[in-house]
Amino acid sequence: MLSEYRVEAGIGSRRGAIWDGAGTNFALFSANATKVELCLFNANGTREIARIPLPENTHQIWHGYLPEVRPGQLYGYRVHGPYAPEEGHRFNPNKLLLDPYSRAHKGELHWHDALFGYKIGHRKEDLSFDRRDSARLMPKCVVTPDAATWGEDVRPRTPWNRTIIYEAHVGGMTMGAPHVEEHMRGTFEGLAEPGTIKHLKRLGVTAVELLPIHAFHDDRHLLEKGLVNWWGYNTNSFFAPANRYLVQQGALDEFRLMVRRLHDAGIEVILDVVYNHTSEGNQLGPTLSFRGIDNASYYLLDDNPRYCFDTTGTGNTLNLENSRVMQMVMDSLRYWVEDCHIDGFRFDLTTTLGRRRDFFDPANPFLTAVRQDPVLSHVKLIAEPWDTGNDGYQLGNFPPGWAEWNDTYRDTVRGFWKGDAGQAPEMADRLLGSASKFEHDGRRSWTSVNFITAHDGFTLADLVSYNDKHNEDNREDNRDGHSNDYSWNHGAEGPTDDPEINALRDRQRRNIMATLMLSQGTPMILMGDENGRSQNGNNNAYCQPTEINWFDWTQDGDPFVDFVRGLIAVRASRPILTSPRFLHATSDNPEGRHVTWHRLRGGEIEPEEWEDPERRAIALSYHGADDTALFLVMNADADPREVKLPEGRWRHLVSTKDNAAAPEGFGGPVEAAFEIDGRALVLLEALP
Repeated sequence: MLSEYRVEAGIGSRRGAIWDGAGTNFALFSANATKVELCLFNANGTREIARIPLPENTHQIWHGYLPEVRPGQLYGYRVHGPYAPEEGHRFNPNKLLLDPYSRAHKGELHWHDALFGYKIGHRKEDLSFDRRDSARLMPKCVVTPDAATWGEDVRPRTPWNRTIIYEAHVGGMTMGAPHVEEHMRGTFEGLAEPGTIKHLKRLGVTAVELLPIHAFHDDRHLLEKGLVNWWGYNTNSFFAPANRYLVQQGALDEFRLMVRRLHDAGIEVILDVVYNHTSEGNQLGPTLSFRGIDNASYYLLDDNPRYCFDTTGTGNTLNLENSRVMQMVMDSLRYWVEDCHIDGFRFDLTTTLGRRRDFFDPANPFLTAVRQDPVLSHVKLIAEPWDTGNDGYQLGNFPPGWAEWNDTYRDTVRGFWKGDAGQAPEMADRLLGSASKFEHDGRRSWTSVNFITAHDGFTLADLVSYNDKHNEDNREDNRDGHSNDYSWNHGAEGPTDDPEINALRDRQRRNIMATLMLSQGTPMILMGDENGRSQNGNNNAYCQPTEINWFDWTQDGDPFVDFVRGLIAVRASRPILTSPRFLHATSDNPEGRHVTWHRLRGGEIEPEEWEDPERRAIALSYHGADDTALFLVMNADADPREVKLPEGRWRHLVSTKDNAAAPEGFGGPVEAAFEIDGRALVLLEALP
């Protein structure tokens, strides 16, 4: 195909399509390519109008400058090189490829065998080179302006110890929202609507953590079953937002509008990001971008380079050992912070990012680069501290400055309130920030991101309503998802009309949420847990585009919303509960803050008493530097217990029996002793 476009050498120092006001510079990294062609398309992406070889290759960056190309131009790449799977090379110029640095895409992926670099079903892969053109099946990259206007946007910069995270899905948050116009439901603009933000603000959360918003596509096997990739852990671009969350494809300002409005409300935006793998799968997967640009550079390969080296369970692992791939990830992170004003990141399968291939190293290049980066070292960094590879579970082992999802907190709190034996000592550690795991190298109590529920697993309502997972709608014969969620249905599987069971379930929801808000660490709430969202017992709803994944706005008047709101207010107004330093049973610390563990019938508990596996009730007092004191009692036993209070006069702040939580306290003073119901939690405050 001949081109009438004039092309100049351009520069290779900035990758992607960079418009400078007069023309556009294109640059692409490929260490093993022999030729790179830039393909330009008409306005709707249906016809290739030019194919232009990039004229220069500087330090393995192929580049060229086109004076006539403006923002809005659609493009992709075809990359030439050896097709030699036995050497790790899978070049195929018949396949149109997405630019890894593209800021926007137009169109969607249409599955067809022509997306694969080899002929599916051919017995000899090396000889099955597929010559069908894939351009008509691919989304196209869009040249975008490089500048954004933010006006007076002010980042909230909420301190870690005051942070309360709300994990949400962009689509699920507003798909059923009556206050959002229908065409904006499930989008960034829907999330930016005043009614949506009003709920978050009223609740008292300080940050929303959004499930992946980077461009991704629906897996072929899911579409064939009438399902989708709802969660989005299937990234095919680290710079472009997913079109499904945009009212108008490629309209980056819609995302920035959402961030600006959340910031105006004092709410930070944290992105759940997937830099450990891409959507191209294993060596038998499609050729959409990285595989066709330079498979041997972008992916970690096995000792036999025909195969991918996989520590993610998805078929491939991004090769951060390659400096150019590392640079791409760092450029992406800085782009979202500097150009899009993002306040932090939660990294999926972060152990993979901290590997030196077969083992985890907290001083590996990526973790070290982030720690010293002048931009990234000032935003919130959250690790999911595990992956599927050797040496994969690394809870507590990340460097200072990182927070970590704490799954042991989740399991301990679930087991304690379920009434399992032997949970009291672990519960005591979890209440105080899991110091046994995180108190080292100057790390603070906020390091532990405490959660009971997250996108992966039961919702809070389902946790107290089902003994078993019910994932039949995923069409995997109920084999997928966790088989042991430490859940308890309290006497009936699923919904019931039994008032006693429903009352106990409601109390258990209050117990669990109160525990979360009264523990040291950074609490994280799952979208909809505050108003009883259920997934009908599905604990792996990653592929369900239905109402079970939607926030239920019809339940916004649920009294549990006010209870959660009250808990957050109690936490925010009592500095001892948000102490950045770990609390211990000693006053010998710089702030003079400490705790005391008590027997329920009075006196301090002795160390050997923790060894009783039948201990299902614990009590502790918090002592602040300003002579304030709180007294917390948690009774997971079915029977009520007598509690003798430390000397003084006390008032209630939280009672899960009565669905009450108020920062100003409620009820009359309590002196000497009281009875706590079975399966209940009480927090009291000392009166002056």
